[in-house]
Amino acid sequence: MTVSNAALERAAELRLEIAFHNRQYHTLDDPKISDAAFDALMQELLRLEEEFPELLIATSPTSKVGGGLNKAFSEVRHERPMLSLENAFSREDIEDFWRRLQQKLGDDEITLVAEPKLDGLAVSLIYDDGHLVRAATRGDGETGEDITNNILTIGDIPHQLGGAGWPAHLEIRGEVFMPRAGFKRLNERALAAGEKTFANPRNAAAGSLRQIDSRVTQERPLSFYCYGQGAYPSEALPSRHSQLLEELRRWGIPINPEILLVTSIEGCLSFYEDLMKRRPDLAYDIDGVVYKVDLFADRDRLGSIARAPRWAIAHKFPAEEALTRLISIDVQVGRTGALTPVARLEPVFVGGVTVTNATLHNAEEIQRKDIRVGDQVVVRRAGDVIPEIARSLPDQRPPSSIPFEMPSHCPICRHFASRKAIDIDGLGEKLIDQLLERHLIETVADLYQLTPSVLSTLDRLGEKSSQNLLKALDKSRHTTLPRFLFALGIREVGEVTGRLLAEHFRNLEDLMAADQATLEAIPDIGPSVARHIMTFFQQPHNLEVIRKLLDNGVFWDPLPERPPIEELPLAGKIFVVTGTLEHFTRDQASEAITALGGKVTSSVSKKTDYVVTGRDPGSKATKALDLGIDLLQEEDFIHLLKG
Repeated sequence: MTVSNAALERAAELRLEIAFHNRQYHTLDDPKISDAAFDALMQELLRLEEEFPELLIATSPTSKVGGGLNKAFSEVRHERPMLSLENAFSREDIEDFWRRLQQKLGDDEITLVAEPKLDGLAVSLIYDDGHLVRAATRGDGETGEDITNNILTIGDIPHQLGGAGWPAHLEIRGEVFMPRAGFKRLNERALAAGEKTFANPRNAAAGSLRQIDSRVTQERPLSFYCYGQGAYPSEALPSRHSQLLEELRRWGIPINPEILLVTSIEGCLSFYEDLMKRRPDLAYDIDGVVYKVDLFADRDRLGSIARAPRWAIAHKFPAEEALTRLISIDVQVGRTGALTPVARLEPVFVGGVTVTNATLHNAEEIQRKDIRVGDQVVVRRAGDVIPEIARSLPDQRPPSSIPFEMPSHCPICRHFASRKAIDIDGLGEKLIDQLLERHLIETVADLYQLTPSVLSTLDRLGEKSSQNLLKALDKSRHTTLPRFLFALGIREVGEVTGRLLAEHFRNLEDLMAADQATLEAIPDIGPSVARHIMTFFQQPHNLEVIRKLLDNGVFWDPLPERPPIEELPLAGKIFVVTGTLEHFTRDQASEAITALGGKVTSSVSKKTDYVVTGRDPGSKATKALDLGIDLLQEEDFIHLLKG
C-alpha cells in the first residue's frame, strides 16, 4: 500500500511529540501529559507503522526504550539491554498474547508469573561477590546513568547479600518507588517550606534518584521491589522465574508479595480484576499488571523484538489520570453557605468512566495549583473517589487567561430559611442581604447568634420586627430530620430525597458516615446523587456548619419506630397531590403518604397509582383521567389513610 502524504506527516509529528514527552518524563521528571495520553500517541504511531511498514525507521520511538540521559551522571553500558514491555489494554489483547504463546510453544500447559506493574523507576543493580558495586537507571535501554551513591541510601536494598550460594557476579533488576504515605509526607514538608511539590509518587521517586547530592536522596522515603534478573550466569540460573524470585528473597532482595502463578487467560484476568479492585488500598501506585512466561527455556524460544520481549506483556489499568480542557469553574452553593468550586470539563475517559465534572475543593487549592479556565488540566480518579483536578499545564494556557477569584459571599440563607426548609418567618431577602453585607453572618449557623442589639443596627427593622424575628429563629430550632436535610442544600437532595434519606438512616450520624455503595443501595438514589451526598459530608466546612447548628440548639425529635417499608399499607404506591386541600397543606398530605410507605411525585405518568385532588386541580387531574388513573377527592383520601 502506498504511503499517503498525510500518513508521512502524521508519523513525523508523532515522533517529534513522543520524543519531547519522553525527555520530559524520563530525563527531566516533569511530564506534560498523562501516561494514558502518552500511550495513545505510541499506539497511534504503532498502528501507522503496521499499516505502512515503510514508515518504520531505525530512530522511531517504537523501537526505543525510555528517554535521554542526565549528563550530570556517568554513563553505564548495560551488560544486557533493559527492554520495555508491550502494552495490552483489553481482554482481546490478552487473548492475542496467549494465542501467540501457544502458537510458538505448542499446546502444553503455559505458566505465567503475574505481578503488579509498579509506577516507579526501573533500575539495574550489580552484585560482585555478594556486594552491591553499581546501580544504574534504565536510560535508553542500552545505556543508563550511574546512580550507585543514591541507591546505597535506600534501606530496602541490601549492600551485602545474605545467605549463601549467590553467583560471583549477578545483575538484578527492579523498580524504585515512593510509597503513598511517604509521598504525602514529602509534599506536606515541601508545602510548609514554601517549596515546589511533586505531581505524583513516580515523579518524586525519579527526582529523588537523580539528586547530585546523595544526602538529599537519603531523606526521601524510597522503596524497592525486584522483578527479575539481567546478566546472570546460565549455570546458576534456576529453570523458572518464580524459583529465581524465591532464591533472591532468601538472599535479602525485596520481592513483591502480590506475585502469583497463573495458567490460563481467566487466571490472568482474575488477577487483573482483583488487583484493580484493591488498587486504592495498596501502599504504592501501580498502573497495571505484568504477565511473564515462567520457564526460562520457553523465554529463549520466544525471543524479543527491538524494544520488548515476546514472553511478557503489561496489562494496563484504565487511566486514573487523563488530560482534558477546563471549560469553566462553577461555584456550587451548599445551602449552608459553603461555596464549593466545581470544574466543568471537556468529556474525558478516566478511571473507567467518562468524566465531565471534577472537584476543586476550595479557593486555596485553586490558587496553590494555579488552575484557570481554559487550562489543559490533568484529571485524576482512583476507584470510586470523586474526580479531582490534579494539576494544570501553565505552559499550554492561552495568553488571555486570568487567575480565578471566588465570590466573596453568597446569600444562600434564603433557602435555609424558606418555608419548606427550616421555616424562619420574617427572614426576607433584603434582611439577609444586609446581614451579609455587614458581615454579621457568614453561614446559616450564625443566624442563631443574632441578638436584639445586633438587629437594632439594621435598616428598616423596628423593635417589634426584631422581637418577632428572634421568636421565629427560636421556634425554628425545633425541626424534623427531613426538613434539616433539605435545608442543608446538598446538591440534588430536595424534599422527597430528604425524606427518603431520613426514613432510611433514621439519624444524621449514620447518613454522614455512609459510603457510595451504601447510598446507591437505597431505592431512587442513583450514582450521581450518592456522589453529591458523600462529597457534601466530606467537606470540612459543611461539617463545621452542621456542628454549629446543633451547638446553637437546632434539634429534631427521633423518628418513630415503624415496620419495614414493604410492610406498610401504601408500600409501592405512587401518588400525585394537586389542587388546594381543605384539611391538609400539600406538605402535610405528602408526609401522611410517605409515613404509610407511599411515594409522592410531582408529575402524572403511567406509573402513578392515585392522584389526590383538591379545589382547582388543573391539568394533572385531566392527564390522570386520560391515563385511567384513580382520582381521590379529599374525603376518599382521608378514608384511604385511615383504612
